[in-house]
Amino acid sequence: MEQIIAGIMSITGPQIIMMLIGGLLIYLGIKKEYEPTLLVPMGLGTILVNFPGSGLVTQVGSESKGVLNVLFDAGISTELFPLLIFIGIGAMIDFGPLLQNPFMLLFGAAAQFGIFFTIIVAVIFGFDIREAASIGIIGAADGPTSIFVANELAPGLLGPISVAAYSYMALVPIIQPFAIKLVTTKKERGIRMHYKASNVSKLTKILFPIVITVVAGFIAPASLPLVGFLMFGNLLRECGVLDRLSSSAQNELVNLVSILLGLTISVKMTADQFWNLQTLMIIAFGLVAFVMDTIGGVLFAKFLNLFRKEKINPMIGAAGISAFPMSARVVQKLASEEDKQNFVLNYSIGANVSGQIASVIAGGLILSYFL
Repeated sequence: MEQIIAGIMSITGPQIIMMLIGGLLIYLGIKKEYEPTLLVPMGLGTILVNFPGSGLVTQVGSESKGVLNVLFDAGISTELFPLLIFIGIGAMIDFGPLLQNPFMLLFGAAAQFGIFFTIIVAVIFGFDIREAASIGIIGAADGPTSIFVANELAPGLLGPISVAAYSYMALVPIIQPFAIKLVTTKKERGIRMHYKASNVSKLTKILFPIVITVVAGFIAPASLPLVGFLMFGNLLRECGVLDRLSSSAQNELVNLVSILLGLTISVKMTADQFWNLQTLMIIAFGLVAFVMDTIGGVLFAKFLNLFRKEKINPMIGAAGISAFPMSARVVQKLASEEDKQNFVLNYSIGANVSGQIASVIAGGLILSYFL
């Protein structure tokens, strides 16, 4: 009984707050179904690592290493976990809509605007350039890319960056409509786009991941781990002779690594590392990055419309972020609200898929410049 009382008395206010944050992450994952595969294990891990003297993390003065620290060294410090998840993501993605409309690649690039805008803002607010770059990559709307880049440039910020990245990805259906409506009119949101279906050959689908990997190798060599693993997963999907491996990558591999990733990131969720003004600023800047991604993509589409007879629905630009397929669905929902017969999903999916490629290349470019 005395030990229980002593344990309760030794817990600090910030540790209690972090446990409540962990509980909130679990609630959002289970009740709201916001990225549950990552937020639930991350939330549980956050609660566990904030117990005084927790055996899950290495304690000061202790010779024994916490199990989560062991996993962190093996899976995060080496970037292994994010890269394995990219294999699964690649196996899930059908690049067909993008190959039918290669023009959509431009929107994937334009929707990375928030990354670079946020880097500038973070530097203005006193973060050094490597920290600012790590914060800006939240705008990639791609959790594994955010973790990969942050671990290289600013490992001390990995916890809040991971929480911000995955939380805002889950909140895309709330964030994007607000940002889109800020810079579009009702008439623009109702623009119809006539879809012309075209078949994409199997050879094209097989060659696409190979070509993208080669091109990325020349443009941004630092992005090759990200692009290479993503495209390898897609090659498993499209080659036609590795269906079992493709299925395993999409299901067992992603599910297992997501559990380990969520638990392991919680090493950086201890009260002494997380609970400070810097964390609140990172979370705020992450929101700025997402909003500016959306606005940047929309404004780019509106700019292109100045030179086109057949207008593009500017919301397609907003779908160029990497949050797949949530962003494409948001755009279609907004289009349907203005005109129930307006079907832009095929275009928005093409832009959304291009965002997957653009986000990992953007991550590689940031590493090339700031590492």
